[in-house]
Amino acid sequence: MKKFISTVKNIFSIEDLRIRILNTIGFLIVFRLGSYIVLPGVDPSQLRASSEGIFGLIDTFLGGAFSNASIFGLGIMPYISASIVLQLLTVGVPYFQKLQKEGESGRKRINQITRVLTILITLAQGIGYIKATIPAEAIMVSNVLFVFSSLVLLVSGTMFCMWLGEKITEKGIGNGISMLIMIGIISSLPGAIIAETVSKGTSGMLLLLIEAAVLFFVVVGVVALTEATRRIPVQYAKQVVGGKVYGGQRQYIPIKVNASGVMPIIFAQSLMFVPALIAQVWSSESDIANYIGSTFSNPTSWQYNLVFAIMIILFTFFYTAITVNPEQIAEDMKRNGGFVPGVKPGAPTADFIDNIISRITLPGAVLLALVAIMPAFAMIAGVGNQFAQFYGGTSLLIMVGVIMDTLRQIESYLLMRHYEGMMKSGNMKNNPSNYAVA
Repeated sequence: MKKFISTVKNIFSIEDLRIRILNTIGFLIVFRLGSYIVLPGVDPSQLRASSEGIFGLIDTFLGGAFSNASIFGLGIMPYISASIVLQLLTVGVPYFQKLQKEGESGRKRINQITRVLTILITLAQGIGYIKATIPAEAIMVSNVLFVFSSLVLLVSGTMFCMWLGEKITEKGIGNGISMLIMIGIISSLPGAIIAETVSKGTSGMLLLLIEAAVLFFVVVGVVALTEATRRIPVQYAKQVVGGKVYGGQRQYIPIKVNASGVMPIIFAQSLMFVPALIAQVWSSESDIANYIGSTFSNPTSWQYNLVFAIMIILFTFFYTAITVNPEQIAEDMKRNGGFVPGVKPGAPTADFIDNIISRITLPGAVLLALVAIMPAFAMIAGVGNQFAQFYGGTSLLIMVGVIMDTLRQIESYLLMRHYEGMMKSGNMKNNPSNYAVA
């Protein structure tokens, strides 16, 4: 406890870090306040909560703004969709590959295209959002006027959220976009805890403590999965420049066991709603359609979780393949005079790295699939649906990833000012400063 208090004092004694933390808190407060500002012309008492399906997932990410018909009703999600589209285009389209290699000017151009695409996606999603989530009885003005004004406000809200995220990254601490998603998820945690406590009652306090203990170990496991890396040793040749000797030291390239992050779960989760939607169309004509619809509408069914887990494993391999480029890593190492001991530079190094990625991706994919279906096991065990969402899935992975990234940045500030780090060793595991950048 004494060390914790000392660390907090050290954090707030660094003026730059203190200002960044206060800026981050201020931006997040603005974001949360905006989620309660209802679109003009809407009667809030007539709104229906979005607690199930993809709408429930989006509402969790946006901290209730989606079901509140808020001006931040779409939040940062269109920007994330646009970023994913651009990321995929940089893999398969030569024009975007060229932009990515042009350095700062190319990144600025990609950012401009992302913003324009964000506006287009927000307009498209905004129409669907207004039609699908806001009941007619909740609209108190002319329908044409309401649709036009709401689209303008939803686009403005999304662009403002994007601006908030950029400002948090620039003037705050942590990745701004990720922080906005995390704060939306965490905002529902107190309500979930209260609901679980009320449902268990005084007679179920022991069971509640067991649930909390299990949740603790699940979080520890997710942290281990998020931080687990395979370190590839890299030796740099000695170079004499201006009479001085550079290089000659051994460093490491960390390859994450879960290099794809939460993207496989997001992709798989979006497709898991397709069978139920198709079954609804044919439900009146086929018993098989009724069976498929009921099965894939139940997140605790073994069929749902089996298909979900298989899709996550497949998407993990796919997303890792398009985001981690062994050829580019090998080329960068060769250009900087680095090599893997015992492996020839160039193509042999790329094959060596590719083999390592292939070997560690399978266990990482299986563990990621297990984390994704953990909420289903929690619900089967009797945990409330709202509280069970924090036992795994996208929500827990995002929270752990964002918190660990933020702690690493704080750790870097402390070490730069010659303070003791947040961990006993003085260095958090997988701190980027510990490794070579290929």
